[in-house]
Amino acid sequence: MVYETTTSLAAADVFSRAKRFFATRVPNSAAFPEQEGPSYLVLRGKGGEEVAFAAFAAGSATRVRGSTLLFDQALDRFLTTLPAADGAP
Repeated sequence: MVYETTTSLAAADVFSRAKRFFATRVPNSAAFPEQEGPSYLVLRGKGGEEVAFAAFAAGSATRVRGSTLLFDQALDRFLTTLPAADGAP
């Protein structure tokens, strides 16, 4: 499933938070960095399942997309921890 949000954080800050969140806040099925670049991050978890993120500028904000098959609840929860962009719902 694909999830999306808009945040006031830069992509690097979003990815840093994602790495910390999925390593420490999801203890039964933690995920750790496998690939990353300036606009993407792929975390790999137990059993080979992945969480993929993409982030790109959207005006003065950053749009963040996350995709996964197993970590739906954790991904949705992580995205709600990001500060909303000015004017975003």
